[in-house]
Formats: sequence, structure tokens, C-alpha cells
Amino acid sequence: MDTETSEKIQASGILQLFASLLTPQSSCKAKVANIIAEVAKNEFMRIPCVDAGLISPLVQLLNSKDQEVLLQTGRALGNICYDSHEGRSAVDQAGGAQIVIDHLRSLCSLTDPANEKLLTVFCGMLMNYSNENDSLQAQLINMGVIPTLVKLLGIHCQNAALTEMCLVAFGNLAELESSKEQFASTNIAEELVKLFKKQIEHDKREMIFEVLAPLAENDAIKLQLVEAGLVECLLEIVQQKVDSDKEDDITELKTGSDLMVLLLLGDESMQKLFEGGKGSVFQRVLSWIPSNNHQLQLAGALAIANFARNDGNCIHMVDNGIVEKLMDLLDRHVEDGNVTVQHAALSALRNLAIPVINKAKMLSAGVTEAVLKFLKSEMPPVQFKLLGTLRMLIDAQAEAAEQLGKNVKLVERLVEWCEAKDHAGVMGESNRLLSALIRHSKSKDVIKTIVQSGGIKHLVTMATSEHVIMQNEALVALALIAALELGTAEKDLESAKLVQILHRLLADERSAPEIKYNSMVLICALMGSESLHKEVQDLAFLDVVSKLRSHENKSVAQQASLTEQRLTVES
Repeated sequence: MDTETSEKIQASGILQLFASLLTPQSSCKAKVANIIAEVAKNEFMRIPCVDAGLISPLVQLLNSKDQEVLLQTGRALGNICYDSHEGRSAVDQAGGAQIVIDHLRSLCSLTDPANEKLLTVFCGMLMNYSNENDSLQAQLINMGVIPTLVKLLGIHCQNAALTEMCLVAFGNLAELESSKEQFASTNIAEELVKLFKKQIEHDKREMIFEVLAPLAENDAIKLQLVEAGLVECLLEIVQQKVDSDKEDDITELKTGSDLMVLLLLGDESMQKLFEGGKGSVFQRVLSWIPSNNHQLQLAGALAIANFARNDGNCIHMVDNGIVEKLMDLLDRHVEDGNVTVQHAALSALRNLAIPVINKAKMLSAGVTEAVLKFLKSEMPPVQFKLLGTLRMLIDAQAEAAEQLGKNVKLVERLVEWCEAKDHAGVMGESNRLLSALIRHSKSKDVIKTIVQSGGIKHLVTMATSEHVIMQNEALVALALIAALELGTAEKDLESAKLVQILHRLLADERSAPEIKYNSMVLICALMGSESLHKEVQDLAFLDVVSKLRSHENKSVAQQASLTEQRLTVES
């Protein structure tokens, strides 16, 4: 109905009359509902329909047994709800949603065309009623709409219009966290995969993808999708589309490979696909890494990072040459490479370096050299993963830590990144790597390099971090500096106000026991320097330390006694 006609209807006051023609006794109720459905296609007519009191009688008509009446009433209510807060509220108050859901349930298994048309209209009405409205979507979920729609999809998968309505409904509902558990208790995974296998058209497949992606965030559903054979479909898509430069194919390749990576985020689904490293899926994903397609390289590296989530998988992959493949991939992206690929490949290497047994193997394969090529990167995500990878590799590897700690270029870059105020992650990782170089090498040369590059002040600041683990790493590194190279570091420790900071840590009730313990160890180590010793004396440390002798933690209490003796003797 055109705008002009709708305006005339509104001006004539006829809408108010319609309410009386919508009674169950009225012989023209279906025709009137049809007119309202047409009128409500115009946005400006929806509120007038509500104001004319049409919602309540329309909702009453949903109790009719007449198919035509139900069809036109469903259309009218659906159109009034479209993008209209007032329409939805009125239908909500009149209790329209529950009646429609009851109809969907009772009509679900009838497959004649007239009934399928009615089911499609009802689904559409619920869509318009709840679209982008969290509380109404939650209401439908509580009324049990999800199992009903899944059943509909299974029975009517030959009907394109109805299938499409179900998919749009799933897409909307799946955004809500509360829907995931309900979906997980249906056979949605099976139905969607079955439907997916039948689709040839790009648009239809995209619609299914849009439902799969939010659903696959749930671990139980990930496993169901894997068991329903989604992975095989995705691998097939990748194979078909990899060499195409058509827009649609590129989109589908990206969506398919992204979804594949998402499925690997669940522990069970990932382990099932790994199959002890013998799985065909794992092997296929490996073959993506050397491909020439950036999207596939990215997905391949991310998939490896996801497979590398437990020691067994990591050890198996390193023994089977994955490191060399990732290093080759990184090599192809050193010069103005693809940042997302760099980030993904470094993530995979970092995860692979976690098991102790892998560290030496990866070091001798030349991973540090491969990673250091990215020192000049200006991209925080790449810097962050680079730092994490190096930190994992040198854990308890003295020789490697010493080699890296004497690398002036690296240490200078770390000191620069310790000041990256805009990137807390990079700043934190740089500090942690500086500390790790000292802690794992216990080398005078490494300490000298870090002093010369201006790293000491950062380690002192790190001792005041809000993360206990970082505070601790800093204090242990500083104690090694004080034990091995106090003379070299003395001036920097003084200007960074280390002694004042230690006094604060010991006096603060909230400091963790290990922080108090390591602070006292460090105080004792600083006594070897005349100027720092004087600072300790000036700050009345004895008061704070003697209080700690009665600390509930045995180690802290013992260290307090030792420190007290040391302070008394030296004063």
C-alpha cells in the first residue's frame, strides 16, 4: 500500500473502527487484518496502529482455528513490530509471543504448502518482535523457542523461505550467551551441517556461516560440530576456493578457515582433530602454512598455536618439523610482511616453546635468530609475541639467556619498549624479559650490558608492579645484580630510589609474603655498597624488619631475623 493511501486512512480515523471489526464474530476479520498488514508496511503507520488499540484484538485472533485469519494476523503483527519499540511493547503486553510459539509447536510437523507459509509468517513475526532486543530475545528463549525452531529446520529443510527464516532467527538468538546452552541441548549442529552440505549458493552458505560462528564459541557445540562433520566441509571449501580471485570465493575461504581455527579453540574438539598428530585434519592444516595464500598461512599458523595448547601436542609437533615450517613462513614475511601472519607464527612458536624438552631443540633449530629479525617491527602485537617467545625460550636455559643478554641491539630495544606507555602488554613483557635475561644467565656480562643500556631503572620500577609475579621477578633479578655487579649498578640503583621502594614494600601490609622475603634478601645484598648502606641506615629499616619476625609465614619470619642481625651488626 502506498504512502498516500496510508496517510488518507490515518486522517480518516478508520483505524479506530478497525478494532471493532477484528472480533472473532466478525466476518471480515481476515480482510481487515490484511489491510492492517499492508498499512503497517509504512513506518509512520505503526504507532498509529498501536494507538488505535489494534494490538489486543489482533493477538486475540491468534486463537482462531482459521488458517487465513492466522496468516493475515501474523503478517499484521509482524509488520507492526518491525523496527517499532511501541509495537513490540504492545504485543509483549498482550502476550502474543507465547501463542505464536505454541502454534509453531503444534503445526511443526505438517508439511503442506499452506501450513509452511503460515509457519514462515509466524517465524518472521517472532523475528521482527525480538530483533536486536535482548530482553525480548531472552523471553523467547525462556519460552523454549530454540528447540522448536531447530525441529522446524529439520522437518522443513526443503522449504527455502522457512529455512531462511529459521537461520535468521538462529543468527539473532545465538548472539545471546544464555542461548548457547539451549542450542547445545538440541541437534542444531547436525542440522546445520546437513543443510550446509546441500547448499551451492554463496549467499545461503554465508547465512549458515553467520549462525555457525557465534554458536561455535560454545565448547560443547564446537565438539558437536566436529562430530557432525563440519571440518570436512570446511577443508573442502578451502580446497575449492584457494586459487580463486573471485570476491565471493575469497570471502568464503576466509570465513571457512577462520571457523576452522575457532573450532580448535575448544580443548576437546582440538584434541579430537589432532588425533595424536596423525589426524588427516592436522595434516591438512599443516599444508596451509607453506601455501602462497596469506589467509591460509594465517589460519594455518593460528591453528598450530591452538594445537599447541598442551605439552604432548607441542612435543610431538616439534619432533615432526613444525618449527622449520614456521620459521620459513616468518622468513617470507620479514620485509614489510603481513603483520597478522607474523603475529600468528610467533604465537605458535611461543606456545611450542613452553615444554622444557622443546626449548633446547628450538634454540638449536635457530628460532632466536629467526625471531630477532622482527626486532625492528613497529607493530605492538608483533613486539608482544616476539618478547613472549624469547622469554619462553630462555627459561632455565643459561647459555641462551647469556647470549641474548649480551646482544646490545636487543637490550637497547627492550629498554626502549620498557617505556611504551601506550602499550602496557609490550611494556610488561619487555620488563619481564630484561629480568629473565639476568635470572636465567646469572652472568656479570649480561648485567653490565643491561646497566650500560639504562635498564636498571626499569627493573626497579617493575618491583612496584601491581602483579606479584612481576614484582618478584624484578626483586630476584635485582638481588642477582647486587650480588654480582653491585659496583657497576650502584649509581643507577641509587637514582632509581631502590632503597625507598624496598622500605615501602616491607612496611606495606598488603605486600605478598614472597615480596617481603625477597625485599629483605635484597636489602642484605645492598649492604656491600657504602652509599646504599647509608641510605638503609637513614631509613630506620630495623623497625619494619623486627615487626616481621613474628610474621605468620615461616620463611618471612626467618629472613626477618637474619636481616635484623645483619642490620644490627652493620650499623
